[in-house]
Amino acid sequence: MTAARNCFAYQLLALKRSLVLSLAACLSVAGCKKPLPPHTIGIALDVGGRGDQSFNDGALRGLEAMAAGVRSTAHGYETLSDAEFQALLPADMMPVSHLPIPSPLVLSGKAQEDYEPNLQLLIDQGVELTIAVGFMMEPAVRAVSARNEKAKFLLLDSPVLDAAGKKPVTRANVRAVTFREQEGSFLAGALAGELTKSGKIGFVGGMQLPLILKFEAGFRAGVRAVNPAAEKNMLVAYTGTFDDEKKGVEVGGDLYARGCDIVFHAAGLDGLGVIKAAERANKLVIGVDSDQSKVAPRNVLTSMVKHVDIAVYQAVADELEGRFTGGDQSLGLKESGVGLAPIGGDVIPAINNEAKAGAIADVEKLRTAIVDGHIIVPGTIAELARFTALQPETFGLNNVPGEIAAVPAPLPAGATSPKPTAAPAKK
Repeated sequence: MTAARNCFAYQLLALKRSLVLSLAACLSVAGCKKPLPPHTIGIALDVGGRGDQSFNDGALRGLEAMAAGVRSTAHGYETLSDAEFQALLPADMMPVSHLPIPSPLVLSGKAQEDYEPNLQLLIDQGVELTIAVGFMMEPAVRAVSARNEKAKFLLLDSPVLDAAGKKPVTRANVRAVTFREQEGSFLAGALAGELTKSGKIGFVGGMQLPLILKFEAGFRAGVRAVNPAAEKNMLVAYTGTFDDEKKGVEVGGDLYARGCDIVFHAAGLDGLGVIKAAERANKLVIGVDSDQSKVAPRNVLTSMVKHVDIAVYQAVADELEGRFTGGDQSLGLKESGVGLAPIGGDVIPAINNEAKAGAIADVEKLRTAIVDGHIIVPGTIAELARFTALQPETFGLNNVPGEIAAVPAPLPAGATSPKPTAAPAKK
């Protein structure tokens, strides 16, 4: 009876909150659990959900399109044709083959309290691997993985933390994949710094958390590397959320109104609002996580891509081949875990193809310098504050008006780290 009550409770919770996106195939009126096909993979999305055209969609691309060879429709999953599959792949991705797995189970949480029951529901259904999308999932993964030691988890964008939620720990049943977002953001900043015509560049973050501060620190360092004056004039703002597109429109619109011609966002679903603000202002925007050029082709200059799709695909492949292990993985430029999407955006005539070509050449030199360890990109505001400077000739840059920031130097004795910056108050 206890099992039956628990079964009913999970069904009721899922239906009440409209969380179940793909469980119809495995739930029946007669029982809570039907046997799943072998190698069924489950994925729990964060509040951004399907359609954020960013991190969640990147994870879904890795699981649905790349691994399973299917796409989600209003009528369920459909098999992708070869042409459709190739069209979904990022331009910089190496060819991959579909894996012998059935259509996955997908759950989406509308609030943070949904995450733990969603993960447990996937395990109760009998999935072979449970994927948790986003750093906000970490507390739920920590709790559920401890209760289900035989279950296997992939946690994206965060390490597993200790019971106090402070220090990273490893668990044998959890693979935790993080990204060196600051490295890709540095390249985005260098591109923006070389191309800006107004001399004002903006950054919009979601919540002011350590993960998002990595984007800000890396981006500001990249701008400083090629255009120190623009970095001093940079406007930085945070929406305070990751799931409020209207807030993104408001905050992004404010930065454009104050003179920014290029804005980089790291704000989840709010970022779609920043892109809308760019369209309204006829300015440029840099997307994040996935290539967002399809959202606004004339306005998206590039996107700082995190290849969460590759991380998901590789984890599934490892599980099928019996090579899945727990522990931490960190992916940056060297591992092709981050990078820039193809350059586009033609809404500002002065930022033409010739200007872009010169900037791209310099950005590639900087990428090589980071991969080779000659530039250590700051991942915190404190590290950004103690960046030292080298002459641009060191890296053969051709379009740089000033000096290039390089390796963080130690803080002077008695000095304190500066607090994260924010945009000046709206007037």
